[in-house]
Amino acid sequence: MAEWSGFFQAELGAAAALAGLVIVAISINVSRILADPSLPGRAAETLVSPSGVLIACSFALVPHQPGWVLGLEIAVTGAVMAAAPAVILFRVLRSAAKVARGYVAGRTILASLSCLPFMISGALLCAGSPQALYWMVPGVIVSLVATVLNAWVLLVEILR
Repeated sequence: MAEWSGFFQAELGAAAALAGLVIVAISINVSRILADPSLPGRAAETLVSPSGVLIACSFALVPHQPGWVLGLEIAVTGAVMAAAPAVILFRVLRSAAKVARGYVAGRTILASLSCLPFMISGALLCAGSPQALYWMVPGVIVSLVATVLNAWVLLVEILR
């Protein structure tokens, strides 16, 4: 784990900064976000990815914990990262508001690509695989990209 500590420290800092910026972006446009029935959920989704990265990287920096414990922590983090957007998107689809199916599909794909690598990494850690942590890399990258894309919508696209 020592050789991974730099990666986890860097990503933890990046995710924390990005989450803070997202909160500022949401607060700047909160009235516009609340006016569109599909956007409050998107604002919540936008915080799920960097929060998941923060939590998973924090777990990875805990010294001397068994691999299976870290694996369980990361897998559960990935599962929560999957469940939160699933609930939000289910509510969006069931709402009376007309929302394009492609819009929901795109959000579902982003959420899935963010959380699946964490669940795979966690499962492989539990199984003792030496390659398990490599799955965290695409999960972290996609999570941060998804956060930036969603933040762009909440900060810039909302003004169109």
